[in-house]
Amino acid sequence: MNILQRNNVQTVGDPTAPVLLYGHGFGCDQTMWNQITPAFQHSHFQLLFDYVGSGQSDISAYDAGRYATLQGYAQDIIEICAALSLTNNVVFVGHSVSCSIGILAAIAQPGLFSNMILLGPSPCFLNDPPHYFGGFEPSDLHELLDLMQQNYLGWANYLAPVVAGEASTISGRLSDSFCSTDPLVMKQFAKATFFADNREDFAKVATPCLVLQHKQDALASVAVGEFVHRQLKNSDLVVLDVAGHVAHMSHPQLIIDAMSQYLAGQGGGGYYR
Repeated sequence: MNILQRNNVQTVGDPTAPVLLYGHGFGCDQTMWNQITPAFQHSHFQLLFDYVGSGQSDISAYDAGRYATLQGYAQDIIEICAALSLTNNVVFVGHSVSCSIGILAAIAQPGLFSNMILLGPSPCFLNDPPHYFGGFEPSDLHELLDLMQQNYLGWANYLAPVVAGEASTISGRLSDSFCSTDPLVMKQFAKATFFADNREDFAKVATPCLVLQHKQDALASVAVGEFVHRQLKNSDLVVLDVAGHVAHMSHPQLIIDAMSQYLAGQGGGGYYR
């Protein structure tokens, strides 16, 4: 199987330059990074891809057993890097569930990533009182999955504004992205995403990380970002003054600035709130 075709891998820049590998969020695809990549086209070799079942990936490669958990998506990342002969010094940039997927890849192949930039991570979306509040009760998520089954278009139109936050102009694009994916594949990805608990996995990673958290985010609160920061052994936390879950789409310059500062070796700018 051609891995690069399977995951619709696209490259930008000089292959001898430092590597940035972008992982998209649930219901999205690689084009969500389009406002970020131009800023690094002359300094980095950038790799973009679609998880199997998303975007322009090869849907015939979808395996319900493999992708029943996030481990299957982490294997996608490892196989993409292997296909490009990348064994170390990769900077992984992940959004939302890709943060957890990237963490699993980092555990499975230590040394592959030199650094990780995690935008809107949530190792567990479920509340586990009194010590952890992921934002949702099990009943909330089951209702979301039921809505997907009964009225897929209605589900997409409900979730997109929640993800977009204050950036209402992005809501339509997100809804279109949700609707462009096979509903059965999307529902399984939703189960793998929203019922995963990777809290202990984050504590296993010593790779230097920059955690970028949105200040007002219905899917991943600042408290979740603080939890991630504590779990990771070597991380900077920056809380972005953004409402929503997609700052790379709604406020790309904030992300570019934070990434540039971090990649220049100046840290993530410390902790802002």
